[in-house]
Amino acid sequence: MSDDDAQPPETGRLPTLEKRPGGGDGLRQSASAAAYTHHGDDGRSRRPWSARRVPAALVALVLLGALGLLLYDVAAVRAGRPAMAWRSWLARQLATRHLDSPWLLGAAVAAMLIGIWLIVLALTPGLRKVLPMRRTAPGIRACLDRSAAALVLRDRAMEVAGVQSVRMTVGRRRAKARAFAHFRELDEVRGDLDTALGDGLEQLGLAHGLHLTVDVRRPRNPKKG
Repeated sequence: MSDDDAQPPETGRLPTLEKRPGGGDGLRQSASAAAYTHHGDDGRSRRPWSARRVPAALVALVLLGALGLLLYDVAAVRAGRPAMAWRSWLARQLATRHLDSPWLLGAAVAAMLIGIWLIVLALTPGLRKVLPMRRTAPGIRACLDRSAAALVLRDRAMEVAGVQSVRMTVGRRRAKARAFAHFRELDEVRGDLDTALGDGLEQLGLAHGLHLTVDVRRPRNPKKG
Protein backbone atom coordinates (compact mmCIF):
# COMPACT_ATOMS: atom_id res chain seq x y z
CA MET A 1 0.00 0.00 0.00
CA SER A 2 1.43 3.40 -0.99
CA ASP A 3 1.70 6.45 1.24
CA ASP A 4 -1.09 8.20 -0.68
CA ASP A 5 -3.46 5.30 -0.06
CA ALA A 6 -2.62 5.36 3.64
CA GLN A 7 -3.71 8.97 4.12
CA PRO A 8 -6.99 9.45 6.05
CA PRO A 9 -9.93 10.69 3.94
CA GLU A 10 -10.07 14.14 5.60
CA THR A 11 -6.47 14.97 4.75
CA GLY A 12 -4.91 15.71 1.42
CA ARG A 13 -1.82 17.06 -0.22
CA LEU A 14 -1.31 20.78 -0.21
CA PRO A 15 -0.78 22.58 -3.54
CA THR A 16 2.88 22.43 -4.45
CA LEU A 17 5.19 23.94 -7.00
CA GLU A 18 5.87 21.45 -9.77
CA LYS A 19 8.30 21.44 -12.64
CA ARG A 20 7.00 21.96 -16.11
CA PRO A 21 6.57 18.70 -18.07
CA GLY A 22 8.90 19.93 -20.76
CA GLY A 23 11.88 19.62 -18.44
CA GLY A 24 12.45 23.37 -18.17
CA ASP A 25 13.82 25.07 -15.14
CA GLY A 26 10.69 27.18 -14.55
CA LEU A 27 8.16 26.26 -11.88
CA ARG A 28 4.40 26.39 -12.10
CA GLN A 29 1.74 26.26 -9.43
CA SER A 30 -0.81 23.46 -9.48
CA ALA A 31 -4.11 24.38 -11.12
CA SER A 32 -6.23 23.96 -7.98
CA ALA A 33 -3.96 26.21 -5.90
CA ALA A 34 -3.81 28.87 -8.60
CA ALA A 35 -7.58 28.93 -8.95
CA TYR A 36 -8.09 29.16 -5.20
CA THR A 37 -5.53 31.95 -4.87
CA HIS A 38 -7.63 34.14 -7.17
CA HIS A 39 -11.08 33.21 -5.87
CA GLY A 40 -10.92 31.56 -2.44
CA ASP A 41 -14.01 30.49 -0.52
CA ASP A 42 -15.77 33.85 -0.85
CA GLY A 43 -13.20 35.88 -2.74
CA ARG A 44 -11.92 37.71 0.35
CA SER A 45 -9.53 37.11 3.23
CA ARG A 46 -10.59 38.38 6.62
CA ARG A 47 -9.07 38.51 10.05
CA PRO A 48 -10.07 35.63 12.31
CA TRP A 49 -12.43 36.48 15.12
CA SER A 50 -11.07 36.81 18.62
CA ALA A 51 -12.40 34.40 21.23
CA ARG A 52 -13.05 37.31 23.66
CA ARG A 53 -12.46 35.00 26.61
CA VAL A 54 -11.77 37.71 29.21
CA PRO A 55 -14.87 39.90 28.51
CA ALA A 56 -17.07 36.81 28.23
CA ALA A 57 -15.76 35.42 31.51
CA LEU A 58 -16.27 38.75 33.31
CA VAL A 59 -19.83 39.14 32.06
CA ALA A 60 -20.64 35.54 32.91
CA LEU A 61 -19.24 35.86 36.45
CA VAL A 62 -21.12 39.11 37.14
CA LEU A 63 -24.41 37.75 35.83
CA LEU A 64 -23.97 34.44 37.64
CA GLY A 65 -23.24 36.16 40.95
CA ALA A 66 -26.11 38.68 40.65
CA LEU A 67 -28.71 36.16 39.51
CA GLY A 68 -27.60 33.58 42.08
CA LEU A 69 -27.89 36.09 44.91
CA LEU A 70 -31.29 37.28 43.70
CA LEU A 71 -32.59 33.71 43.34
CA TYR A 72 -31.41 32.86 46.85
CA ASP A 73 -33.15 35.93 48.31
CA VAL A 74 -36.41 35.18 46.47
CA ALA A 75 -36.35 31.60 47.71
CA ALA A 76 -35.64 32.79 51.26
CA VAL A 77 -38.61 35.21 51.14
CA ARG A 78 -40.90 32.43 49.86
CA ALA A 79 -39.74 30.28 52.76
CA GLY A 80 -40.92 32.93 55.24
CA ARG A 81 -37.65 34.68 55.95
CA PRO A 82 -37.18 38.46 55.62
CA ALA A 83 -35.62 39.86 52.47
CA MET A 84 -31.97 40.82 52.48
CA ALA A 85 -31.10 44.35 53.43
CA TRP A 86 -29.69 45.20 50.00
CA ARG A 87 -32.92 44.24 48.22
CA SER A 88 -35.06 46.21 50.65
CA TRP A 89 -32.78 49.21 50.27
CA LEU A 90 -32.85 48.93 46.46
CA ALA A 91 -36.66 48.69 46.37
CA ARG A 92 -36.97 51.71 48.68
CA GLN A 93 -34.56 53.76 46.54
CA LEU A 94 -36.39 52.91 43.32
CA ALA A 95 -39.71 53.87 44.90
CA THR A 96 -38.59 57.22 46.30
CA ARG A 97 -35.98 58.60 43.89
CA HIS A 98 -37.00 60.62 40.82
CA LEU A 99 -35.82 59.78 37.32
CA ASP A 100 -33.70 62.92 37.16
CA SER A 101 -31.66 61.86 40.18
CA PRO A 102 -27.89 62.06 39.55
CA TRP A 103 -27.46 58.53 40.87
CA LEU A 104 -30.03 57.11 38.46
CA LEU A 105 -28.63 59.09 35.55
CA GLY A 106 -25.09 57.92 36.37
CA ALA A 107 -26.20 54.29 36.60
CA ALA A 108 -28.04 54.59 33.28
CA VAL A 109 -25.00 56.10 31.56
CA ALA A 110 -22.75 53.36 32.97
CA ALA A 111 -25.15 50.65 31.80
CA MET A 112 -25.33 52.27 28.34
CA LEU A 113 -21.54 52.42 28.02
CA ILE A 114 -21.17 48.79 29.07
CA GLY A 115 -23.86 47.80 26.56
CA ILE A 116 -22.15 49.71 23.74
CA TRP A 117 -18.82 48.08 24.67
CA LEU A 118 -20.37 44.61 24.53
CA ILE A 119 -22.04 45.36 21.18
CA VAL A 120 -18.73 46.56 19.71
CA LEU A 121 -17.03 43.38 20.95
CA ALA A 122 -19.77 41.27 19.39
CA LEU A 123 -19.66 42.98 15.97
CA THR A 124 -15.89 43.41 15.49
CA PRO A 125 -13.35 40.63 14.93
CA GLY A 126 -10.61 42.05 17.16
CA LEU A 127 -7.04 40.75 16.78
CA ARG A 128 -5.87 44.09 15.43
CA LYS A 129 -2.20 43.08 15.83
CA VAL A 130 -2.36 40.46 13.05
CA LEU A 131 -2.54 40.80 9.27
CA PRO A 132 -4.48 38.24 7.17
CA MET A 133 -2.46 36.42 4.53
CA ARG A 134 -3.51 35.27 1.08
CA ARG A 135 -5.34 31.97 1.04
CA THR A 136 -3.80 29.41 -1.29
CA ALA A 137 -5.79 26.32 -0.29
CA PRO A 138 -9.37 25.70 0.90
CA GLY A 139 -9.83 25.37 4.63
CA ILE A 140 -6.47 26.98 5.47
CA ARG A 141 -6.25 30.52 6.82
CA ALA A 142 -3.10 32.17 8.14
CA CYS A 143 -2.25 35.50 9.72
CA LEU A 144 1.03 37.30 10.32
CA ASP A 145 1.79 39.29 13.45
CA ARG A 146 2.48 42.94 12.69
CA SER A 147 5.62 42.98 14.84
CA ALA A 148 6.96 39.94 12.97
CA ALA A 149 6.25 41.63 9.63
CA ALA A 150 8.09 44.75 10.82
CA LEU A 151 11.07 42.64 11.88
CA VAL A 152 11.26 40.89 8.49
CA LEU A 153 11.06 44.20 6.62
CA ARG A 154 13.67 45.74 8.89
CA ASP A 155 16.08 42.92 8.05
CA ARG A 156 15.45 43.50 4.34
CA ALA A 157 16.10 47.23 4.75
CA MET A 158 19.37 46.66 6.60
CA GLU A 159 20.70 44.79 3.55
CA VAL A 160 20.60 47.99 1.48
CA ALA A 161 24.03 49.58 1.10
CA GLY A 162 24.43 52.81 3.03
CA VAL A 163 21.75 52.11 5.63
CA GLN A 164 23.02 52.52 9.18
CA SER A 165 19.80 51.90 11.13
CA VAL A 166 16.10 51.45 10.37
CA ARG A 167 12.97 51.86 12.43
CA MET A 168 10.10 49.91 10.84
CA THR A 169 6.44 50.37 11.76
CA VAL A 170 3.70 48.18 10.28
CA GLY A 171 0.07 49.12 10.73
CA ARG A 172 -3.16 47.68 9.40
CA ARG A 173 -3.01 49.64 6.13
CA ARG A 174 0.46 51.14 5.87
CA ALA A 175 4.10 50.36 6.51
CA LYS A 176 6.52 53.14 7.38
CA ALA A 177 10.31 52.94 7.35
CA ARG A 178 12.53 55.59 8.91
CA ALA A 179 16.14 54.97 7.95
CA PHE A 180 19.45 56.70 8.61
CA ALA A 181 22.08 56.56 5.85
CA HIS A 182 25.69 57.30 6.70
CA PHE A 183 27.00 57.18 3.12
CA ARG A 184 25.68 57.28 -0.47
CA GLU A 185 23.21 59.84 -1.73
CA LEU A 186 19.89 59.92 0.10
CA ASP A 187 17.88 59.63 -3.13
CA GLU A 188 19.79 56.49 -4.12
CA VAL A 189 19.30 54.90 -0.71
CA ARG A 190 15.61 55.82 -0.77
CA GLY A 191 15.17 54.24 -4.19
CA ASP A 192 16.87 51.02 -3.13
CA LEU A 193 14.78 50.92 0.04
CA ASP A 194 11.58 51.38 -1.97
CA THR A 195 12.54 48.43 -4.14
CA ALA A 196 13.72 46.17 -1.32
CA LEU A 197 10.77 46.88 0.96
CA GLY A 198 8.29 46.63 -1.91
CA ASP A 199 9.62 43.17 -2.77
CA GLY A 200 9.56 42.29 0.92
CA LEU A 201 5.91 43.27 1.26
CA GLU A 202 5.04 41.19 -1.78
CA GLN A 203 6.85 38.16 -0.40
CA LEU A 204 5.03 38.40 2.91
CA GLY A 205 1.93 37.11 1.13
CA LEU A 206 -0.52 39.52 2.76
CA ALA A 207 -4.11 39.51 1.58
CA HIS A 208 -4.30 43.32 1.48
CA GLY A 209 -1.47 45.46 0.25
CA LEU A 210 0.11 48.00 2.58
CA HIS A 211 0.94 51.56 1.59
CA LEU A 212 4.70 51.97 1.92
CA THR A 213 6.31 55.19 3.19
CA VAL A 214 10.10 55.57 3.29
CA ASP A 215 11.92 58.38 5.08
CA VAL A 216 15.72 58.54 4.77
CA ARG A 217 17.85 60.99 6.75
CA ARG A 218 21.41 61.54 7.82
CA PRO A 219 22.30 60.49 11.37
CA ARG A 220 22.73 63.32 13.81
CA ASN A 221 26.29 64.22 14.69
CA PRO A 222 26.99 63.92 18.41
CA LYS A 223 27.62 67.21 20.11
CA LYS A 224 31.23 67.82 20.95
CA GLY A 225 31.73 68.70 24.58
